[in-house]
Amino acid sequence: MPKRNNEHISISDALKEFVETNKLEKGLNKVNVADAWAKLMGNGVNNYTTVVNLERDTLYVQLSSSVLREELSYGKQKIINMLNEELGKEIIKKLILR
Repeated sequence: MPKRNNEHISISDALKEFVETNKLEKGLNKVNVADAWAKLMGNGVNNYTTVVNLERDTLYVQLSSSVLREELSYGKQKIINMLNEELGKEIIKKLILR
């Protein structure tokens, strides 16, 4: 049976504790990264994005347009920095465009 805290804590602290206790952070990071990609890259890029997958500290993005893939490859580090800033922590260290 889980232990019970009699002290009052905020909902955000309770949720953080729940995520840490149940080791859910990796799954939440995957969802958050996919949402951040969609938000930051806009409709133009999202129309050609087929898969966004985070494995460890590497983000794999599959694109259906080779021209777009080539264009995005020039700004990989900028994209990584924008995504990490949006997420509020350094989750992504490498970006692979397929």
